[in-house]
Amino acid sequence: MKTLRENSLTICFLLFFFASLTAQAIAGHAAFNADQLQHGGKEISLGSYVVSASYGAAVLENWQSEYLQFTLLILLTVWLLQRGSPESKELNKAGGESDEDQKLGRHSSPKSPAWARARGIRRTLYSNSLVIVMGFIWICSWLGQSIAGWTEYSDQRIEHLQEPLRWTQYLGNPDFWERTFQNWQSEFLAVASMSILAVYLRQRGSPESKPVGTPHDTTGAEG
Repeated sequence: MKTLRENSLTICFLLFFFASLTAQAIAGHAAFNADQLQHGGKEISLGSYVVSASYGAAVLENWQSEYLQFTLLILLTVWLLQRGSPESKELNKAGGESDEDQKLGRHSSPKSPAWARARGIRRTLYSNSLVIVMGFIWICSWLGQSIAGWTEYSDQRIEHLQEPLRWTQYLGNPDFWERTFQNWQSEFLAVASMSILAVYLRQRGSPESKPVGTPHDTTGAEG
């Protein structure tokens, strides 16, 4: 029970994730078959739909935009500030901060991660490990989206007796960029909204909000 309680946030969102992924598969399968029948095609099974390019593209285009959002948020909040927002660091702490502030090297404690006490490339890698991994997942998701979207788009062209595109051609196609930008714009708006709304609005007990009685111009405080 202690393990569940101490990891309840991650577990809860993973359950939400698998439930939503399943629901998307069911709804997408129904929509795909309805479209197939409308155009004189054959229905496919749920299993066939889940491994199809149509489902893969729909899933991955959302994954890549989410990981792009977090990659940029992690990276840009090192230097960029928003006065009064808990999403921002304090106004006098822009930048990578000192080794003492970050508890690196001789400023680390016995309980600090081993790579925080290390020197050279290991410390540098660990100091940037979160954005490196998030960025890598984003690139892999975007690559996966491009391949799945290319496969789906080429299948549609073949159905209409047209030549399929090469993958490199698809990367310059409006279909790829429309799928990409329709997700990016929503992520950027969500982050901008959270950054500014948290200056003036509160949620008691949430680390995404300042304490309820904190002045609006207090920056970097968490509830």
